[in-house]
Amino acid sequence: MAMPCSLFSYQLEIEDDSARCGKIVTRRGSIDTPVFMPVGTAATVKAMTPEVLTSIGAQIILSNTYHLHLRPGEDLIKTLGGLHIFMGWDGPILTDSGGYQVFSLARLMKISDEGVQFASHIDGSRRMLTPEKAIQIQEDLGSDIMMCLDECVAYPSPKDYVETSVARTSLWAMKSLDAKKTDAALFGIVQGGMFPDLRAKSANDLTALPFDGYSIGGLSVGEGHDTMVQVLDQTVNYLPENKPRYLMGVGTPVDIVEAVARGVDMFDCVLPTRNARNGMLFTRNGKMSLKQAQYRQDPAPPDETCTCYTCRNFSRAYLRHLFVSGEILSSILNTIHNLHFYLELMSDIRHSIREQNFDNLKKKIKEMYDE
Repeated sequence: MAMPCSLFSYQLEIEDDSARCGKIVTRRGSIDTPVFMPVGTAATVKAMTPEVLTSIGAQIILSNTYHLHLRPGEDLIKTLGGLHIFMGWDGPILTDSGGYQVFSLARLMKISDEGVQFASHIDGSRRMLTPEKAIQIQEDLGSDIMMCLDECVAYPSPKDYVETSVARTSLWAMKSLDAKKTDAALFGIVQGGMFPDLRAKSANDLTALPFDGYSIGGLSVGEGHDTMVQVLDQTVNYLPENKPRYLMGVGTPVDIVEAVARGVDMFDCVLPTRNARNGMLFTRNGKMSLKQAQYRQDPAPPDETCTCYTCRNFSRAYLRHLFVSGEILSSILNTIHNLHFYLELMSDIRHSIREQNFDNLKKKIKEMYDE
């Protein structure tokens, strides 16, 4: 299986039981792990500028193949110099394959071993996404870390269908490797639903192939926290120690510390940005809803221990006023805070692993956020 070598490496640096710190090196810079990647679906992290993202410690962001393919199109982005120049972000970018969005957003879907035929959720136009096409789109975008096309099955799904889906995802993984033409990194995605034997088969199929890293997909789809943790326990041990492990679309602070405890290195989730736009803040004292009337005259910052721009300059009363007034600044200030919280959480996690004290931090986060 011939493909160009990736300008990508992973170095495991220290472990605290199964929790681990490491360093990913990409063609656009290095990344300390465990890491949280803010989600920039349509070539923008909502309500954020690249400058602000850098100032709060973002090391890498995620963009979406499906959405960028439909609008404005990878050809336009390539013509304008690639995704980094297009959106003004010079750090690493990870792009997903678009598979999850096809299965969750597109209409009139028809799936086969060749790929997925679907109708755009924007204008109804007929499209075909194949493993080869997903790679070509991501290479045109200029992604630093690409994802294989995979089938993300609905939850729950019957075992016989999930078994067929696992075989198809493995086939697509091989096709993706064959289609790769650039030195961008490429990750395989482990599927298998909630079935331990199918998770093992998927992991074994993919780890036999020369991927730069391995993702765990098909979780945070409604199965609940306990089931997610069980599936992680059944999956992570099949993944090699010398490659990064990426849990896709997860999650809450508790989800993250539980996954780190099991050896996961990379995370993304819309939760901090979406909750910010809906007036919900993450703090070191738990969640805070600015919708509540108790904050109408509250002069305190959202979190007195937080050093973000929002907490250093604005009161709960002001942030509540912005939110109930529907002001654009509400989304900006709330998102700065929530992403700062998540990125500080990851920094604290890395520090606690290096100090061999991760279990104590995990207990604190669970006490704060377990519901």
